[in-house]
Amino acid sequence: MSLLSKTCTAAVLFAAASIAVGYLKGAGAQASGPGIADIPAGYLAQYRAAGDTCPNLDWALLAGIGKVETNHGRLRAAGVRSGANSAGAKGPMQFLTPTFNAVRARHRGIGSDIYDPDDAIPAAAHYLCDSGLAAGNEWQAIYAYNHAGWYVAKVQAQAAAYRRSA
Repeated sequence: MSLLSKTCTAAVLFAAASIAVGYLKGAGAQASGPGIADIPAGYLAQYRAAGDTCPNLDWALLAGIGKVETNHGRLRAAGVRSGANSAGAKGPMQFLTPTFNAVRARHRGIGSDIYDPDDAIPAAAHYLCDSGLAAGNEWQAIYAYNHAGWYVAKVQAQAAAYRRSA
């Protein structure tokens, strides 16, 4: 069997397996990820509550960030529940302390515990709004959160998956 035949066979098998487990839908591939059932109830409530912080923000975008950053606080790594990661980020929404404090200074009523999702999720919502989302620039807002194009794409794909499953 030629290399081309093996490659085509592998691609067909992958596509069939992907359809069977729900990674591909319809005629073309779509970004996918865990559905809404993947989100812990307390986090989902916070994402939904903070989702209308500004125009153009919805709960699914916050949930997409929470998933990508720390798997909704379930990641077992430095900086999620205590301490900081190697970049200095802390908490379930992975804030740098100066950024978290600046958001809290601009938006009264956000609690002071960077590790508490009840404080971190509203802070993330306000940060996204302040970073361009209120003006309609979702890409810019997510990019401000983490300066990487791949990150923006991953958050947007995860948010879309949550919206589809809600």
